[in-house]
Amino acid sequence: MHFEILVEDRSGKIALEYLLERILGPEGLEHTFRIHAYKGIGRLPKKRQGVTSPQKRILLDRLPGLLRGYGKSLQHISAAVVVVVDLDTKNCVSFKQELLETLNNCNPKPSTLFRIAIEEGEAWLFGDLPAITTAYPDAKKQVLNSYKQDSVCGTWERLADAIYPGGSHKLKQLGWPYTGIAKCEWAKNISPHINVDTNKSKSFQVFRDGVRQLANADS
Repeated sequence: MHFEILVEDRSGKIALEYLLERILGPEGLEHTFRIHAYKGIGRLPKKRQGVTSPQKRILLDRLPGLLRGYGKSLQHISAAVVVVVDLDTKNCVSFKQELLETLNNCNPKPSTLFRIAIEEGEAWLFGDLPAITTAYPDAKKQVLNSYKQDSVCGTWERLADAIYPGGSHKLKQLGWPYTGIAKCEWAKNISPHINVDTNKSKSFQVFRDGVRQLANADS
């Protein structure tokens, strides 16, 4: 099977480049994937006919058009689209419903898997604390241990407080693009050490199992 994977930022792409090969396992050689990073999550257009400039590369703004395009281009091959987004402060049930309604407006519909990181992609890094401390031996254990898995608590800020000099306060002072650069570094340094089978993040487990189910169905 071929996977087209859409993520909202560069750090998510970096993490998945490491994780997907381990999720698919030795049988992954039978599968192919491409990961597309966007420049933010944005929001789903109010009107189905709404058009957003491709140059803006904002994921949800462009999602209706992307799914319609994939519905046509992938309909004759074994392929699936995987959309990975952060929940942030949204209601998970209603957000998932909006995503499904967007997919249902496509004709033909591509095989699509929506997966939501709760609250943010850094929750998947927090799912393996030994991976964090391997990458950052001087990480503040008290901060790491105070994190409640997959909670809405300012996840990236909590990780910054544990491993970034000056913590989240310093990063917020610096602003963009330094926050994005730091997130990419965390993904690059921590993801290679993550055990995908023992990761404690429930939202990661749902992502992992969904991808494996699609891959196994094609075997």
